[in-house]
Amino acid sequence: MKIDSKKPLVVQNDFTVLLEARHPDSEQVRIMLTRFADLVKTPGAIHTYRMSALSLWNAAAAGMTTAEIVEFLDKYAKFGVSVHVKQDIRRFVERYGLVRIESLGEDLLLVSDDVDAIKEMVSYRSLRSYGLCQIDSRTLRFSSTFRGVLKQELIKLGYPVQDLAGYSRGEELPINLKHSTQQGQSFELRDYQQVAVDSFYQEGSTLGGSGVLVLPCGAGKTLIGIAAMGKLNCATLILTTNSTSVKQWKREILDKTNVTEDMVGEYSGLIKQVRPITIATYQILTYRKSKDDLFVHMDLFNKRDWGLIVYDEVHLLPAPVFRVTANIQATRRLGLTATLIREDGREEDVFSLVGPKRYDMPWKELEGKGWIASVNCYEIRVELTEAERVRYDVSGSRQQMRLASMNSAKYDVIQELLKRHSTEQVLIIGQYIEQLKQISDILQVPLIYGEISQERREELFEKFRNGKIRVLIVSKVANFAVDLPDAAVAIQISGSFGSRQEEAQRLGRILRPKANRNEAFFYSIVSDNTKEQDYALNRQLFLVEQGYRYRIQSWQSVQSEVVRL
Repeated sequence: MKIDSKKPLVVQNDFTVLLEARHPDSEQVRIMLTRFADLVKTPGAIHTYRMSALSLWNAAAAGMTTAEIVEFLDKYAKFGVSVHVKQDIRRFVERYGLVRIESLGEDLLLVSDDVDAIKEMVSYRSLRSYGLCQIDSRTLRFSSTFRGVLKQELIKLGYPVQDLAGYSRGEELPINLKHSTQQGQSFELRDYQQVAVDSFYQEGSTLGGSGVLVLPCGAGKTLIGIAAMGKLNCATLILTTNSTSVKQWKREILDKTNVTEDMVGEYSGLIKQVRPITIATYQILTYRKSKDDLFVHMDLFNKRDWGLIVYDEVHLLPAPVFRVTANIQATRRLGLTATLIREDGREEDVFSLVGPKRYDMPWKELEGKGWIASVNCYEIRVELTEAERVRYDVSGSRQQMRLASMNSAKYDVIQELLKRHSTEQVLIIGQYIEQLKQISDILQVPLIYGEISQERREELFEKFRNGKIRVLIVSKVANFAVDLPDAAVAIQISGSFGSRQEEAQRLGRILRPKANRNEAFFYSIVSDNTKEQDYALNRQLFLVEQGYRYRIQSWQSVQSEVVRL
């Protein structure tokens, strides 16, 4: 084996790939690597990625071939790539599409050119309840009732099914995109937005019509969803995270299309309108009076003949909605997200029931083109006070995390950062309401959290947008789908343990392009030598995977900088 120590990768036999982060080619290598492998840890100069069945299936669904992956690894692996690893990559990539679902009248067929694959499926006890009937050595017939649950079961068995059975047309609804907005501004899709739409639609063929588009916050995922609606021209159900997002979707639909207001319904806690385009929250769909009761509003899926269902922030899709989605596989499904990572580990269910990844736009590529802001990321480490350290050392694990998060020394850091960014719009983001209320009182700035009414939230968000409020404190209610285009600074003071998903969403609050200097700042204030520091490393994994680098500073060094200035 020829060894080239100048190359940046080490490909191990367990599907782990090590990347030298300081190598001159590391950035271009990272971009390609993230298309088929996931970052799992970043200790120092070595970043560890891992290929998995799902990461390779998603790569295959997005158009990557075995040859592309193997040639890339061969080119950059300093010790080469073993035959065993190459064979396994080929085996996984070629599994996608090995088994297909096709239609036959009212029934559906499982079809494979691999006779052994059909034999294997017939042998599984877990599949017998779906009424599989063998037609010939390459074909099994089953009822369309089981289309979703069968795909779920087969992916667990290592068969990521390619669903080519087609979709019902749904209720007709002409949806035309405008060439200018209501404010008279010209409007057209950006090139990557058009590619994303086309990747989902695929000229209306059975190859398209279901899948997930992965783009950073600020890249215009709402607009992409609207453009997909314009391609299909059908009644659409849009599911999103909160009432603020519902209103944003409605504003954008009315601004960017010829659809009139009486055709767009809001379905949330306050309003329940079912119209040709209906926008609902996940929260209302999963509402029930007690855990033993039925979900009161889940019949929304059957209220009209939907031709398209849009799952905004699909990585947050609740388990009960998965179950309904399994039963509506004949309806086109579009997932929109900034990250495929789910905290509950149900990425395979997203693949099976919503669809595979169809498009993935690297964050740094959009930044390089000026479509999103360039972000400077800092982690500022703060010591616990002596009294807080004593309490921390004698507390249990969960209480330690809370104590570290609520470190009182963080208040001085916040005030210093506000001085440093005295002319910019700043979001202060945290997990613990008690902590946020204290900061609100100290700084005399408004706070948005769960108990604040929707009307009051909208009022504060609007004042922030138009500059009447410069600093706004928000709890996790603002993690998702809040359009705050003028936010240039985010100060994160506490979070949900090691949530990579939350870190990505919070950074997304400041990614939208800025009018003048297209630059933003993301600060995480972390208690030094505590569990919070350990969790911070995990939270940052997704953003490091996207090419962001956190500069770590101690609070003492930051204070020294201020003194020198």
